[in-house]
Amino acid sequence: MRTVTGPTDHVVVVGAGLSGLACALHLLGAGRRVTLVEQDAGPGGRAGRVRLGDYLLDTGPTVLTMPHLADEAFAAVGESLGRHVELMPLHPAYRAGFADGTSLDVHTDGDAMEAEVRRFAGPAEAAGYRRLREWLERLYRAQMRRFIDTNFDSPLQLAHPDLARLAALGGFGRLDGRIGRFLSDARLRRVFSFQALYAGVAPARALAAYAVIAYMDTVAGVWFPKGGMHALPRAMADVAAGAGAELRWSAEVSALERSADRVRAVRLASGERIPCDAVVLTCELPAAHRLLGRAPRRPVRLRHSPSAVVLHAGTDRTWPQLAHHTLSFGAAWERTFDELTRSGALMSDPSLLITRPTTHDASLAPPGRHLHYVLAPCPNTAVGPSAAAWRDLGPRYRDRLVAELERRGLDGFAGSVEAELLVTPLDWTARGHAAGSPFSVSHTFAQTGPFRPRNLVRGLDNVVLAGCGTTPGVGVPTVLISGKLAAARVTGGRTRAPRAGRLPDCRPSPPTAAGAHDPT
Repeated sequence: MRTVTGPTDHVVVVGAGLSGLACALHLLGAGRRVTLVEQDAGPGGRAGRVRLGDYLLDTGPTVLTMPHLADEAFAAVGESLGRHVELMPLHPAYRAGFADGTSLDVHTDGDAMEAEVRRFAGPAEAAGYRRLREWLERLYRAQMRRFIDTNFDSPLQLAHPDLARLAALGGFGRLDGRIGRFLSDARLRRVFSFQALYAGVAPARALAAYAVIAYMDTVAGVWFPKGGMHALPRAMADVAAGAGAELRWSAEVSALERSADRVRAVRLASGERIPCDAVVLTCELPAAHRLLGRAPRRPVRLRHSPSAVVLHAGTDRTWPQLAHHTLSFGAAWERTFDELTRSGALMSDPSLLITRPTTHDASLAPPGRHLHYVLAPCPNTAVGPSAAAWRDLGPRYRDRLVAELERRGLDGFAGSVEAELLVTPLDWTARGHAAGSPFSVSHTFAQTGPFRPRNLVRGLDNVVLAGCGTTPGVGVPTVLISGKLAAARVTGGRTRAPRAGRLPDCRPSPPTAAGAHDPT
């Protein structure tokens, strides 16, 4: 594995999102002095926090899987995730509702899910689910150590027996077709393939290897942190500070000071200069490229995943048919993906993710009130409406979403809203997300593994990238790995593949100083 050269005693990490925080903890554990610089008023990045009246909103991911990856970062400095964050396992992980009026609870426990599939679609599909679950577990084992939790220096690293194992498992076929070998019910196939949307590829065109995402949230388990998803980065920042990191909030990086092939200092917009031995950039790729003065040459321009409209709604009521996470599928499927990734039209028959965090933490809303997070995928600004177009389009689309929610059984939703925040591609663009997409660079074959933007910067000996735009990719588990891989580029340390099913101690612990950096 290639590493940065020269001294690495003091590392500046730019960006306090999950990848930057994970990187900082791994660097601290390896004995490096770390300065963490963040332009926002507190930690989180995409996993931020907004106060809307007396409602506390998670601005980014709502699904936590593979918590042992976060625990690895805590363990690097002798801490544990369970000491600082109370995790609640979700049963069911999701509830899936379909256009024909049927619904299915998605359990990560094999026996419970087999029974639910039998009730929903009969014994043949239940047997197919068992075979699918076994295949997903084997797929995960074949991929994680060699293709996900690894630093690539060359495509030649793919030449390994694990590649043959992945091929034997059908990993280079199409996702939709491979899932169809186990399940004939079209509704069930959606439950195990919709995850490809967030990787930016339609299931009919995605590699079957991407079913590893379905493994993470239909087999390995789904959790919710008490206090919301933002509790995770907040705790990571507190632990990093306790381990000796210097945390600099509201500090925007304006330039990198270079000498020969090394960055010698990070300059802030305030004019302050922070000398360093190495730099890890976890900001958005366009921002990183601006600081570096150039973007790497690629034979084909980067493609980005679809974007999303998110409606945060604080309401005076809720609806019993909603679980913590509810997938509300429209009747259309192939057409939906064509609209999102090719034609650039808004979904004519939307599939939605509805999250109700107050299901497991009532403190996120005023007494007797509820919080609903409605995510509607939409085309990114390179394919669909421009960022500026969303200034007028956003409010109209919000009304369409609310009407659709009521049509699907959330009667009185419009009248129940007491506080709301609408987020569209206009807002994602303002945050610096390329193509107005919070899901970053899509996971086409040409943008995966050794073909994804590398985390070592050509021409500079001491700069590393981390985050969802680089290795290994998009999602909470992968950005945590990204931070660890970036730290390994600095320290030369070997990375350990996580063991499936190994979980941190998630029991509640006595209160700590968590919250010191919470901007709320």
